[in-house]
Amino acid sequence: MTTTHYPSVPCREVTDRKGRVYRIGESDVDLMGRTRTSMVILPWLGMMGITSAELAVASAGGTLHQAHTWSGGHMFRLLGVWVFFQAAAAHRAGLLRENGGLRARTAMSLGAAGALLGFVSLALVPDPAVSEAGFGVLGGIGAGLVQATCLNATAKWYPERKGLGTGIVGGAPAFGAVAFVLLPAAGPYRSGYAVAGIGLCLMVAAVGRFLQDPPKDWWPAHVDPLRLTGGPRTRRALRKNPPAVRQYSVREAARTPVLWMMWLCLLCTAGVAVHAIAVLVPFGDGPGFAGGSVATATALTVLGYGTGSVAAGGVSDVWGRRNTLVTVCVVLGTAQFGLLLSGRAGGTALLLVCCVVSGLGGGAVLPLFAAMTADHFGENNNAAVHGLLHGSALVAGLAAAGAAALAVGSWASHGAFVLAGSVGLASAVPALFLKSPGRPNARRIVPNPHPLGEEMSLT
Repeated sequence: MTTTHYPSVPCREVTDRKGRVYRIGESDVDLMGRTRTSMVILPWLGMMGITSAELAVASAGGTLHQAHTWSGGHMFRLLGVWVFFQAAAAHRAGLLRENGGLRARTAMSLGAAGALLGFVSLALVPDPAVSEAGFGVLGGIGAGLVQATCLNATAKWYPERKGLGTGIVGGAPAFGAVAFVLLPAAGPYRSGYAVAGIGLCLMVAAVGRFLQDPPKDWWPAHVDPLRLTGGPRTRRALRKNPPAVRQYSVREAARTPVLWMMWLCLLCTAGVAVHAIAVLVPFGDGPGFAGGSVATATALTVLGYGTGSVAAGGVSDVWGRRNTLVTVCVVLGTAQFGLLLSGRAGGTALLLVCCVVSGLGGGAVLPLFAAMTADHFGENNNAAVHGLLHGSALVAGLAAAGAAALAVGSWASHGAFVLAGSVGLASAVPALFLKSPGRPNARRIVPNPHPLGEEMSLT
């Protein structure tokens, strides 16, 4: 262990036995002039302003169809374009953020502009091509920029207990989308969407002025990184989710099998979650369901999404990230079979229950992987590594939207739900093998056959 002191600043660098460096001594107030709680509230507002667009469009699909006389296939294609460009921009934005080429204020301003153009084009221009270029391309890129800035900033400020913070930020889109579910299909809908776009643009841009990353290798002063001391909750979180053995670069992380197992697991779970939201409108309009069940089911799914995000983040700090993820995969997959059963039986009550369960599982996916990325590969390059990992959502979103579009009008087979449920359950298999790279397996450690006391007694 080595310690480096800085005479001009109240901090020092401590290196553990594996070579990881911790910068300690500086508090959050010293660095920002405010507590790090603000780095949960501000990213929450930014995420709510941007990524609520995806859930809003999916949940208000019927309303958009009536307002612009669009076909159902265009709605799924619009959602797929948005997901594609959002995921494509996340990795590049993460690289620029970590390399210092893109400041938080600039990224948030560009994302706000994309949100404004996307919402205005979606609300006021009925041409499908314009909506895809405006909302799908520009809105998707803007969402990727903001997400790469907001979601990972919280994890950097809470390296010792990041689950709850990332869960709160990850659940922000759901709460922002609830209002869009209840917007009317008449004229007020269009003006409401335009006003919402302007308001979200201003909010995201304002939030970006106050976002700030901690210094590289920063660690809170009240927690000893070598002895893992702190309060009871902090000690329990560090015991269940120990920090990464070192700070991995993007290339180093890409060489580890763990990253690609995480990529596969996120691909499966994100696809199931997007599919469950996308099919609610045509599925709830089927025979056997009470009037208004679509809006109610969608609202419950969205609320479950936000609640599941917060709950999974807090539970993972206590139970462990991997155990929580395995449970989420099983819950998410089982909920799809429940939705299938509700469709065959025509039971509105069962549909609503399964929507809540599906929302809880789907909302837990993003914050769990965001926190797990920092647990496995460190916080210094978290935005870039998570952006690479988030690329799986690109494939998942396109596949899920395509499957949902093909399934519309052919609910007799219910093959889409069978496939989604099977994929959700199967995603628990790679989740079982997710372990921080470079950390020795305690079961494989062989005790010394000649303890020190025995050696001393023989001499």
